[in-house]
Amino acid sequence: MADTSDDPQTLVSTRWLADHLSDPDLRLLDASWHMPDAGRDAAAEYHADHIPGARFFDIDEISDARSELPHMAPATEKFMSRMRAMGVGDGHQVVVYDSTGLFSAARVWWLFRLMGKRDVAVLDGGLPKWRAEGHPMDDNAPVIRDRHMTTSRQNQLVRDVTQVARAAKLGDHTIIDARGPGRFAGTEPEPRAGLRSGHIPGARNVHYATLLNADGTLKAAPALQKVFADAGADLTKPVITTCGSGVTAAIVNLALERIGKTDHALYDGSWSEWGMYADLPLATGPAA
Repeated sequence: MADTSDDPQTLVSTRWLADHLSDPDLRLLDASWHMPDAGRDAAAEYHADHIPGARFFDIDEISDARSELPHMAPATEKFMSRMRAMGVGDGHQVVVYDSTGLFSAARVWWLFRLMGKRDVAVLDGGLPKWRAEGHPMDDNAPVIRDRHMTTSRQNQLVRDVTQVARAAKLGDHTIIDARGPGRFAGTEPEPRAGLRSGHIPGARNVHYATLLNADGTLKAAPALQKVFADAGADLTKPVITTCGSGVTAAIVNLALERIGKTDHALYDGSWSEWGMYADLPLATGPAA
């Protein structure tokens, strides 16, 4: 049974990072990202100050530019090229954090997993917890040393709209939607223009915030299991996660991994895609 201990393949504490900050093979990534209507510039905030040695991982840029959907997973070649330019490669232990606590960092953890890289963890509590504990910050650019990266794309970790539509129709997967209950029920408008309101029929609603403690850290395994149980999420089936655009869904994937549930995938297009097409089925109200 997974627990709350440090695990360099899923989640590490601020204490773990402080102890390993000077390790030569540690690569720290600031993966801060904000909703388009937040009025914040994650890159500018990173350049102003960040955890020493961190590189900025631009979720919108390191994506599939050919897609009209936001920040879809990039081709392996683009991912490798961007990581090599950042000095991230084979043999590195990657730790990802964000400026919210635990919000967008899990997306980058999932992306590394998709590319076949397992030595990657999210910083539990992220930058707010690191700051609150008085750990060092600086505004220096990291020294980049080139390191080759090999990848092996794990296609079982991602689902497209056709696969999700089939899963919803057959009921052979548990679909978990990480959006807030108002957006899930269709009583609140979507933040992106032109999208229908509601959810994928048969989906269960586990708002990502319910997986977190007040300080932005991930809840312990027993509490995570209770959240899923309370939402009526059947974890005996494979899980597909979804959200607005594939960012907070990854928090659900991380939580599942922490409780030992490994057969999970992320619907990359999420509601940005499903909500766009009138011919895809839609449900409103609470989970049926």
